[in-house]
Amino acid sequence: MSEQVLEQELTEVSATDKHRVVLFNDHVNSFDYVIDTLVEVCEHDPIQAEQVSHIVHYKGKCDVKSGERRKLIPICNELLRRGLTAELS
Repeated sequence: MSEQVLEQELTEVSATDKHRVVLFNDHVNSFDYVIDTLVEVCEHDPIQAEQVSHIVHYKGKCDVKSGERRKLIPICNELLRRGLTAELS
């Protein structure tokens, strides 16, 4: 593969992964609820969801999904609908 083709592919990938859903800590939802929600909404496996919930708890926030904005909007909206604090950036 030529350098030009590789560069084009890298540019296309990075252009689609510019956006992310960020989950913020709150003092309302339990760890179990957050973990279950991440598994259902973000399609995390249970271990990944547990790790993310601990990062959110101790760091205040964590990226939970990245990709194309149009695919992330419904994910962010569903997290918000379920009472979590999230934003799309």
